[in-house]
Amino acid sequence: MNALPTDMLELRAAEERQQLHSSVIQLRSRVREKLDVQKTARNYLSVFAGVAALAGIVLGYSFTGMFTRY
Repeated sequence: MNALPTDMLELRAAEERQQLHSSVIQLRSRVREKLDVQKTARNYLSVFAGVAALAGIVLGYSFTGMFTRY
C-alpha cells in the first residue's frame, strides 16, 4: 500500500487552507467593491439623472392630464 507520510499530508492541508483563505479575502474585496453605493452612484450619475427626469416628466404630464380637458 502506497500511503503518503503524515508530514506531507499536513503540508498539503496547510497549503490548501492558505489558498482557501486567500480566495475568501479576494471574494470579500470584490463584493465590497461591487456593493459600494457611492462609487456606483458616481459612475452612473447621468443614468440616474436621466431616469429621474423622465419619471418626473411622465408623472407631471399624468398629473396635469387629470385636471385638464381636451
